[in-house]
Amino acid sequence: MATKKHPASPFPTTRKIRLPKVVAKKAAEPKRSTVSSRVGAQIRSLRLAAGTSAGALAASADVSRSMFSRIENGLVSPSIEVLDRIAAALDVPMSRFFVDQTRRLDLSYVPAGKGLKIERVDAVAGYTYQLLGHLLSGNLFVEPYLVTLSDEAKPYATFQHPGTKFIYMLNGRIKYRYGSHTLELKPGDSLLYDARALHGAEILRERPIMYLSIVFTLRE
Repeated sequence: MATKKHPASPFPTTRKIRLPKVVAKKAAEPKRSTVSSRVGAQIRSLRLAAGTSAGALAASADVSRSMFSRIENGLVSPSIEVLDRIAAALDVPMSRFFVDQTRRLDLSYVPAGKGLKIERVDAVAGYTYQLLGHLLSGNLFVEPYLVTLSDEAKPYATFQHPGTKFIYMLNGRIKYRYGSHTLELKPGDSLLYDARALHGAEILRERPIMYLSIVFTLRE
């Protein structure tokens, strides 16, 4: 008896598929070092804060653009010499690259009326300063004060010191001098200026006088 032949299947899955001998493999992602990633992230943060492009910073630090990109992305561990040049270009100490900002965040809380009274050697009579906070880390030194002028306080328009100063009037009215400019300040008014110029209250128009004074300077 003749064997019955089955018709060939129309589906291609029944046929043997010949695979090419060489199959392209996707390139593995470079393995990132945890330390290198943290250093790269710090460099990027400092660069962005300085408003500098990656290309400009790489050129200032005498590092190739491609190498600098790999450093910022944590793909390479740069030498101490390279880190020193990058730090110099950013004008920061090299130790800033190794600060773990996620583990070192300062917080200063001062309850109402509990500011630390500061006895300043150069304080003008009648001017009381209460320090409202203090941070230990970072390159920026911030001094927030609540300044109160007592009844014995006299006008004093020759303050002068490094840094940037912000003033916010809370109570009273004064005529404030900044360099060659004079301004009438009342509650709610504010000033922001370079504190290297002569400044201060020239006329005390209405008491009691109280204002918030914040001085910003860079740590040495």
